[in-house]
Amino acid sequence: MKQILVIMCCAIVAISSASAQETKKKSKKETTTFLIENMQCENCIKKIEKNIAFEKGVTDLTCDLSTHTAKVTYRTDKTDEKKLITAFEKIDMKAKPLKEGEKPKVIHDGHNHDGHKH
Repeated sequence: MKQILVIMCCAIVAISSASAQETKKKSKKETTTFLIENMQCENCIKKIEKNIAFEKGVTDLTCDLSTHTAKVTYRTDKTDEKKLITAFEKIDMKAKPLKEGEKPKVIHDGHNHDGHKH
């Protein structure tokens, strides 16, 4: 009788462990491209890379100064677009997610870097 109980306990532990691993495997990744309207120079990119890359769930980050975009890959079980927008706001960056296939409209506003916050 003890052997049956031990075997059943081992089976339960094995099943729960396998189930937990399945849950981890199911964590989905998404990539969103954000238009960062006030990303104007290399220092802006460094600021984004220094902060957003280390947000919970972010697995990859690429900035493109010529299009004013940041492409962020993240785990959906850890973060989402809304949280990432908030993270950009915390570093004084205005982020807007682009829809799939939407091209960023490059803004040339004659911005000069005097008085630009970094």
